[in-house]
Amino acid sequence: MPTVEELYRNYGILADATEQVGQHKDAYQVILDGVKGGMKEKRLAAQFIPKFFKHFPELADSAINAQLDLCEDEDVSIRRQAIKELPQFATGENLPRVADILTQLLQTDDSAEFNLVNNALLSIFKMDAKGTLGGLFSQILQGEDIVRERAIKFLSTKLKTLPDEVLTKEVEELILTESKKVLEDVTGEEFVLFMKILSGLKSLQTVSGRQQLVELVAEQADLEQTFNPSDPDCVDRLLQCTRQAVPLFSKNVHSTRFVTYFCEHVLPNLSSLTTPVEGLDIQLEVLKLLAEMSSFCGDMEKLETNLKKLFDKLLEYMPLPPEEAENGENAGNEEPKLQFSYVECLLYSFHQLGRKLPDFLTAKLNAEKLKDFKIRLQYFARGLQVYIRQLRLALQGKTGEALKTEENKIKVVALKITNNINVLIKDLFHIPPSYKSTVTLSWKPVQKVEIGQKRANEDTTSGSPPKKSPAGPKRDARQIYNPPSGKYSSNLGNFNYERSLQGK
Repeated sequence: MPTVEELYRNYGILADATEQVGQHKDAYQVILDGVKGGMKEKRLAAQFIPKFFKHFPELADSAINAQLDLCEDEDVSIRRQAIKELPQFATGENLPRVADILTQLLQTDDSAEFNLVNNALLSIFKMDAKGTLGGLFSQILQGEDIVRERAIKFLSTKLKTLPDEVLTKEVEELILTESKKVLEDVTGEEFVLFMKILSGLKSLQTVSGRQQLVELVAEQADLEQTFNPSDPDCVDRLLQCTRQAVPLFSKNVHSTRFVTYFCEHVLPNLSSLTTPVEGLDIQLEVLKLLAEMSSFCGDMEKLETNLKKLFDKLLEYMPLPPEEAENGENAGNEEPKLQFSYVECLLYSFHQLGRKLPDFLTAKLNAEKLKDFKIRLQYFARGLQVYIRQLRLALQGKTGEALKTEENKIKVVALKITNNINVLIKDLFHIPPSYKSTVTLSWKPVQKVEIGQKRANEDTTSGSPPKKSPAGPKRDARQIYNPPSGKYSSNLGNFNYERSLQGK
């Protein structure tokens, strides 16, 4: 094993040789042998080996192996020095191997060392993105769990920091191709990270790119398989996938396939869903996702069937008035609890799909069913009006910090929900029923309206941009809706709204 003096002497030989340095193979071999020495010799070897590496291609394997030994040394300072110099070995055909080594080194628990590995990976990424991706994906597909996890996180956090000249179209195509291989077998968390990676790629920002991503999600969601509501893994997979799909939908990238699946397989089993997460209101979560997707349906082969399923489910949450005794008192029946959060989602979804088949209520239902529905709507509207008045009174004059208390936050959301339901019910009371109003779902941010732009209603939906109002008054605008009042409204305002907001 060479001493410190011998290492310096051979370093001097190589440094003085200038253009003839490649002729001094023996001197470089002495430096490579320095990795077998003590701490001082190893520190010098960690610096000297990369400095002359490019001049000795025939010793490339030996040099990389020697540096790798130093990267795994017991002494943290030696490891850090060796890792810091690794990018100098990333030349030509050696680069994928260096990328592979660096990816494995991501498993370190030393924070300074971890940062050095990240910086080294970013450095070689800028030299050769494709080669670096080869090393990263090799470990993601075949490496240990901890390495796989950290390599995926590296891609999800660092790719977006790279300049356009590094992330070329070819490089992004490689990322998509390799990601598809990984997506054949991923956990829920990994799937979310890969969707974050892919949805950030420039080449997938187009309509066709977004459509590709939706198809990937649909495949992951396994929409061809029978839905098992009692299997928490099955429910969780569908929720995870749908959450990733929702931001991808637009007027040109349709949600039809997902909405149809929800209407056919999930809605009929809503009450028997097994929640994958303790404390989650799984039914409300499903209905929220359905509502968000309903704005972006394209042509739907089973439109009438889906509307029928939505209608039937809506009826479950819109009770008939309690029966009365002859003296006008409630005949011993409890006032039904009104699930405003559920109704907002179902009514919104029905309203969105109803636009595509506006005669559903008048032509597709028999007169008796339509009459029954109107009675339910009317009863619900009574309770709604009472609750809206109570909420407005409770929030009256409150601003700033006062609105930030937990109690008032709940009331603000409750007011959004009830206002939304009120707007939609007004539409359905038109003769014939109208589907023109737009609302912003209560959990979505309200879109800003430009000065001079008219609002169809108080809010605008994130899924359906407001249409320009024609000149002159609207016929529908003159039909003032007077909600019924009287004996059914006295108790409904006492409804415990906090319970229905679980999961918000």
